[in-house]
Amino acid sequence: MGDTTFEIRFLAEIVKTPSPSGSEDAATTLLATRLKDLGWDTVERDEVGNVVASRGRGQKELILLGHIDTVQGGPQFRLDNGTMHGRGTVDAKGPLCALAVAGALVEVSHEWKVTLIAAVGEEKDSRGARHRVALHCPSACIVGEPTGTDGIALAYRGRVLARLFSKDGGAHRSWSPGPPTAVVLAAAEILREVGINKSACGISSRNSGAVLSMHGEEAMGRSAELFLDIRVAASHTQESLADLAMGICKRHGVSAEILDSVPYHGVNTSDPVVGAIRNALCRSGTRPRLLRKSGTSDFNTVASWGCPMAVYGPGRSELEHTSEEQIETADYIKSIAILERAITNIFHMNRI
Repeated sequence: MGDTTFEIRFLAEIVKTPSPSGSEDAATTLLATRLKDLGWDTVERDEVGNVVASRGRGQKELILLGHIDTVQGGPQFRLDNGTMHGRGTVDAKGPLCALAVAGALVEVSHEWKVTLIAAVGEEKDSRGARHRVALHCPSACIVGEPTGTDGIALAYRGRVLARLFSKDGGAHRSWSPGPPTAVVLAAAEILREVGINKSACGISSRNSGAVLSMHGEEAMGRSAELFLDIRVAASHTQESLADLAMGICKRHGVSAEILDSVPYHGVNTSDPVVGAIRNALCRSGTRPRLLRKSGTSDFNTVASWGCPMAVYGPGRSELEHTSEEQIETADYIKSIAILERAITNIFHMNRI
């Protein structure tokens, strides 16, 4: 990679360093060192492992929030003819590194402080972002997730993670189907009811659900356990879908507990940060796409900040978590320029 730019070398180093959720230490140590090299004024790792860097001393804070953890597995790192392959290139080391470089390059207004947060644990329990929520009161926030170089995400669905479980003292299946069947029937009814109001609009505008895993056995009595992931659209609250799941489980004689509950979050098209990114895209000759995403992210977790915010980052989201995860380095470089201009726009907005 001797002839590549520093931006690409930076991303390559971070991608090559594995950081599955819960095992981010090597990557965060490397990132902290590289952020100092990029010119961030202060760099530290907090109590839960997040890397937090800052530039400027103003009263207004702009937070650039990304995450450094990834899911397990993925393709081996490879840089081939302008395409970088590897776990995290899309979700979400590409967007994180774009934020880091743009934040290092931009001229910070004297009224502002820019804070970069490379959060840990986003793919599991968002422990990194949850830890930072009470520590900041930002004036604006850009969240780094893959939207493509021309996309701006305005909304992410919420999430209810439920555990269904049942056990008995044992019986013959010929007259008592038992816990595994009861758990499956309860989950099937929940999934059916959750998706019953499907509409002609996009998937982000309706609820959905999926089974994450299941285990059942008949040794020493019968037992079954199933984990269910329900995504919550704007039309519902996470409480209403959690209540629905609990009621169905009760009818089937199945126990249930809610392990995690995250609300839907969305902003208007008139949001100042959306406008700042939109303007940056238009000035680059790119027609912006406004997106409402079907997943859940740290965008939801930090919604309580109540500040203008939007989501932007390079990468094709359909490649997230796949064996084909890859990013075009030209798109990554372009996104840095877009972000640098968007950040400058935020500094000069009277509405923030």
